[in-house]
Amino acid sequence: MLKITKTFEDRLHDIDPDNIESGSWISLIKPTAEELLLTERITGAPQDFIRSALDPEESSRIEIEDNHILVLINVPVNHEASPGEYDTIPLGMVVTPDYFVTICQEYNEVLQSFKGTRYRYFSTFKRTRFLFQLLYHSALLFLKDLRQMARKSDKIEHDLRLSMKNEELFQLLDLQKGLTYYSMSLRSNRVVVERLLRLCSNPQVSHLIKIREEDEDLLDDVRVEYDQAIEMAQIQTDVLAGMMDAFASVISNNLNMVMKFLASVTIVISIPTMISSFFGMNVPVPWTSHPLGFYIVGFVSVVLTIAATVILWKKRFF
Repeated sequence: MLKITKTFEDRLHDIDPDNIESGSWISLIKPTAEELLLTERITGAPQDFIRSALDPEESSRIEIEDNHILVLINVPVNHEASPGEYDTIPLGMVVTPDYFVTICQEYNEVLQSFKGTRYRYFSTFKRTRFLFQLLYHSALLFLKDLRQMARKSDKIEHDLRLSMKNEELFQLLDLQKGLTYYSMSLRSNRVVVERLLRLCSNPQVSHLIKIREEDEDLLDDVRVEYDQAIEMAQIQTDVLAGMMDAFASVISNNLNMVMKFLASVTIVISIPTMISSFFGMNVPVPWTSHPLGFYIVGFVSVVLTIAATVILWKKRFF
């Protein structure tokens, strides 16, 4: 989908591709081949810049070629097919002398934040600030999902204390996988932010990245938010790893207790069987001719069984 918008009087207005003006925002979401070619023709951006974000395996980076800058980051995404999973996808942002281009394979909340009719301090003309605002909102979205992960982890822990089911363990594994994706994306995005900070002081790209004092403050906020998100992701990873180890130990301990109980029951049950087998042999045994021999053997079996049970109970085998 190709959508071109431009800010007029603090509002976003749709622009026809045939009448595109300088300062427009070109948004590509799961674009077709024709839309990609049209964007390349309008902006004059390199083909690799426009198509790089369409590869789900692309890593975060910054590239500069001619008068175009590509800033590629990974942003959180919620797939409709699996709403409970946490994943990231590449978001490409191309800054040209006249336009600002965003490319993504799926619609995401980062772009949705700017799709309203009014947004404070947002203008498609101010491409540098728009770039920093997208980075800032991606960091906020990471923090939002990480807090949601923390609440979900607490709920799973509570459920596991009540019932050791495989479902809760699989949920923990999904959380751990999501945290791994988030940690990798946050660290690579943080490298992009650091390089942006260095580029801002580079006179060779000053005509593309025109930074004002308030933009510097915004970029500092981006760095702080990403640092906080990285730290939170690390804490959550450590907590989740400790929780997995703790519950693995609990499950192993429960299994040992069950095995010990079953072994004790087997020992107790085998005593009457062993005595009955002994007196059932076809050889002379005590009390064979005694009129109360059966009852004596039964009494001895009961006494020995009770004694074995008491001994095992005192040794905490039951």
